[in-house]
Amino acid sequence: MRKIETKKDYQKYVDEKTPNSPIGKNILKAFIVGGIICLIGQWISDGLRAMDLDDKTVSSVTSISLIFIGIFLTAINVYNRIGKFAGAGSIVPITGFANSIASPAIEFKSEGLVLGVGAKLFQIAGPVLVYGISTSIVLGIIYYFVSTAG
Repeated sequence: MRKIETKKDYQKYVDEKTPNSPIGKNILKAFIVGGIICLIGQWISDGLRAMDLDDKTVSSVTSISLIFIGIFLTAINVYNRIGKFAGAGSIVPITGFANSIASPAIEFKSEGLVLGVGAKLFQIAGPVLVYGISTSIVLGIIYYFVSTAG
């Protein structure tokens, strides 16, 4: 084994051992898969609009449908394969968020409803939710004081 004495030696060693990632290919796969997911959402939305539903109902049912599809594909172990292929293209849409919540819950269901599913349900998405909700509260308070002052 090679002797590593400096940070420069270590960086050179890491560069030799790290495989090169085909960035262009990965971007293309993410773009195509993310686009297909969004296209499916648009088809659902257009189909609901064709049924003369109002915009609020269309957006709600479209979101619920995409969340269901993401959880269903996670449950039958298809979404993980999509994620390995597409990377961020499968994570960014709402289906990726559904996958991040459902995946730990499904994985730990054998530990029971409370300690398995309940405890692991928000393992990955929990910090995102806490940050998002906390930030919206702080920004809401700031907005309130700014709008009443002016």
